[in-house]
Amino acid sequence: MINYVLEPTQEGQLRRRVLFWLPAPLPVLGLVALLVGGALSASGWTILLAASVGVGTLLLAVIVQPTPLPEGLTPQVSARRSLHRFRQFTGLRIALALVPVFIGAAASIMGGGMYPLFAALALAWPQILMAMPTFFTITRARRAMEAWGTTAYLWHALSRPSKVTWPLVTSGRRIWRQWREDRAKARAVSRREAELRRSERAERDQARDPEVVMPHPDSVTTARIPSLPADQGEQEASERGDESAEQQERGGTTGEGDGAAGGGGDEVEPTAEMPALDGDTPVAGNPAAATGTGSERTSGTVLERGGALSQRVRRTRRGSQSTRRPHSHKP
Repeated sequence: MINYVLEPTQEGQLRRRVLFWLPAPLPVLGLVALLVGGALSASGWTILLAASVGVGTLLLAVIVQPTPLPEGLTPQVSARRSLHRFRQFTGLRIALALVPVFIGAAASIMGGGMYPLFAALALAWPQILMAMPTFFTITRARRAMEAWGTTAYLWHALSRPSKVTWPLVTSGRRIWRQWREDRAKARAVSRREAELRRSERAERDQARDPEVVMPHPDSVTTARIPSLPADQGEQEASERGDESAEQQERGGTTGEGDGAAGGGGDEVEPTAEMPALDGDTPVAGNPAAATGTGSERTSGTVLERGGALSQRVRRTRRGSQSTRRPHSHKP
């Protein structure tokens, strides 16, 4: 029975719509019973009014059928239109069944008894059951749609899948969930705003209190450099002093040797010997180059040649292209 009611098809959706309105007259019955005090007898014209309305709606529900489909429709369009018209037909039967219920309730209130409403309910409940999409109802509606020769694919349209929904209940539940979500979001926003105001108030109170010192957010703590022990510092200072003394003694000894060799103390020679400059080979024709230090002999050679460097000295580095003109091999 549950699978029959909760069938996820278009036919099941129409069935659930009819089942939802089937117990609708019961609340009306209880309300009218409270208003009239439970009395049954009522005026005759009120009973006749409720019964006549019920009979009229019953005849309309039996006679009225869906209108025929126009000619020349494709199967897809025909199935869609036949489903839409069958929905309208089901809704019309439900509305016709609820009309005598409200008319009978009004007649019972005016007549002061429950008989008019009982007569209306006796004719209204069968009409609600007639709106149920049964085999007989669907077959009769399909034949009425195919009166002009167009095939109505109503069974195929009713077998299409559909969501399991209930009239008024599903929409009300969706609205309730949306309202709860909106309320939760509003509460979260108000809570965050309250926390923000509370924190701002606390910051203002701390700023007004002179005894509270707040650290600056941009201040960065740096690590302290560890200090060396006293004994290690004195030892390093004594080592530096000994090294400077040795360098001074070495410089004085070198200066004395250069003055004795060159005949003067104005020029200071480097400590390392350079074989290219300090060679013992004398240069012919240069008396100054035969004696003295290597730097003096080199300077004498440069002066003898007119102050210009030789071609060998002016050559570029090793591996670069030479500027000399190549010898001709012609005979």
